[in-house]
This record gives sequence, structure tokens and C-alpha cells, in this order.
Amino acid sequence: MSTAMASDLTSKQRQILQYLRENAATKTYFKSRLIGKELGMTAKEVGSNITALQNSEYDVDIEKWGYSSSTTWKVNV
Repeated sequence: MSTAMASDLTSKQRQILQYLRENAATKTYFKSRLIGKELGMTAKEVGSNITALQNSEYDVDIEKWGYSSSTTWKVNV
């Protein structure tokens, strides 16, 4: 990821991106609610910020996967 691209992210988006990079090697599916719990955010904050990451060119591929009890995201690095 280039520095210019990193500076375009909000602090919450950088936190989420870092969290996904660190955990996607051992896990594929993530719930917004659980990401939020780990990072001190609400599920809604995670969902709105992860959408921005999903639509950008980063080294993490994010796909909305399910909606039961919290949105689930499929993540590949």
C-alpha cells in the first residue's frame, strides 16, 4: 500500500485494514460486531468504514458475505 493511499484513509479505516491484514492469514470470515468489539467501535462504524476499504485498491479483498446477527465479511489477502 502506498503512503498516498494510506493518508486517504481515516484512522478508523486504517485500524480496520490493519486488523484484517493481521488476522486474515488465519481466518476468512469476520463479523462487523466482532471487529468492532476488538477495535472499540460499533458494528455500524465498522460496516460504514469497511465499505470504503472494499471499494479501494488495497492488498485485502473484502466481500460482503452475510447479514445474520451482524454483517459478515469474507476477507482474502
